Amino acid sequence: MPGSTTLGAGHGVDAIEHLDAQRLASVMREMHRLLTMTGPNRITDPQVAALCGGASHHRDEFTDWVGRVARELEKATS
Repeated sequence: MPGSTTLGAGHGVDAIEHLDAQRLASVMREMHRLLTMTGPNRITDPQVAALCGGASHHRDEFTDWVGRVARELEKATS
C-alpha cells in the first residue's frame, strides 16, 4: 500500500503509515545511541532491566535488537 510500511514475520501483517515508520526509526536510532553512549545520559542498567521485563543482563541483546530494528525501518522508509 503506498504511503505505508508493512511489518510482519509470518504471524500476520500490520501496516503503519510511512511518517509513523520514520518517526519510529528515529526513536529507535536515538534509543540505540543512548544505550551505546558513555556518560551521564546513557540508559542505565536498571532502566534496561525495566525495558526488558526485569532482566538487565539482556543489555547487549536489547542494544543489538534496537539497532537492527532502526536500520530495518530506515531501509523500509527510504
